[in-house]
Amino acid sequence: MQRPISRRDFLKLAGVGLGAMAFKPYYYPDLEPLYIPKRLPPFPTSEIIGRVTDPDVDIRSRPTNDPGLNTSIGKLGADTLVEWGREVIGNVIGGLSNQRYVETPQGYVYASVVQPTRNLPNTPITEIPAGQPGFWAEVTVPYIELTHEGIVASPWLQDHITYNFPPRLYYGQVVWIDQIRQNNGFVEYRWNEDAYGRGYGYGGGYGEFFWGDGAGFKILTEAEVAPISPDYNPDEKTISVDLDYQSLSCFEGPNEVFFCRISSGKAYDPITGQISDQFATPAGNLITHWKIISKNMTVGSAQAGYSTPAVPWSTFISGDGIAIHGAFWHNAFGEKRSHGCINVSPENAKWIFRWTTPYVSLAQSEMRVSLPDHGTIVQTTERTF
Repeated sequence: MQRPISRRDFLKLAGVGLGAMAFKPYYYPDLEPLYIPKRLPPFPTSEIIGRVTDPDVDIRSRPTNDPGLNTSIGKLGADTLVEWGREVIGNVIGGLSNQRYVETPQGYVYASVVQPTRNLPNTPITEIPAGQPGFWAEVTVPYIELTHEGIVASPWLQDHITYNFPPRLYYGQVVWIDQIRQNNGFVEYRWNEDAYGRGYGYGGGYGEFFWGDGAGFKILTEAEVAPISPDYNPDEKTISVDLDYQSLSCFEGPNEVFFCRISSGKAYDPITGQISDQFATPAGNLITHWKIISKNMTVGSAQAGYSTPAVPWSTFISGDGIAIHGAFWHNAFGEKRSHGCINVSPENAKWIFRWTTPYVSLAQSEMRVSLPDHGTIVQTTERTF
């Protein structure tokens, strides 16, 4: 059974004797590898590349985790890349509704812990466009190795160092690039985590910068984030979220125009294991009132929190803490997993971001509305017993 874990749990587990090849080149705590420029590694050649998101994942001879069948034939470490052949329906024991497995040449991997990615390298530009402070870019390869600049301050990087985990950006993340350099023999872009210049709680704001191979970043254009169905009456656009069946539908009047699976808030406390609504996604009539292209999400304490940078395409629907946003750290859509937010794939989050109001351009990068003005109505429903 693959147990859903938090990002902080993932980092803690990742440092405990995995021995995966993804971790071997790093020699913390001397930190020297943090400052060494890194090219994109060779990636598998399959059209879809699976990235294992959790540590110590079973690869199986058959698509089942039935302990009576002894199907485990090996272990895969976090960030291991596999050739994604197809998804198949298997037999998952342990109370999870997701029954999907990914078929690879080596065997079957539970699909909830394999992010589907692609290797779509880009031709990087060599200087920031004239008159612009920088640009938004989307990661279009399985991952980008990062080179750190500045102080070590952000919770997520401190966790990576503590647990011997290499800092990377992953497929689907969106970041603000503010500098370009070529002095290491290839074009590198500098990710400025404090894209909004407002400090902690928005883009990041810890005084850190990260360099990555420019070939891994696609420069976003206004056309790629342009509103979807902008001529349709925005008051007739609605979103319906079924928290029981873990699904989201977008409607224009009575017509469903978009559907996807989600991962909403957990129904239990991940520390005690007891039933709790602390992380539950609220049910009721909500509105899209704050949208931000990329956001650092840091919540909780060192014992029961998480810190995740560059969460893409966040559309907030309740307060400043509950959003529909892209999730690149799992593929468990259809299962309750989050800390209250509505997780969808980065591609689906981008579609929802573009379709809902208020409309946000790259130049704006974020926008808020407040009553009596409002964005798109979001109705979340859940059965009560």
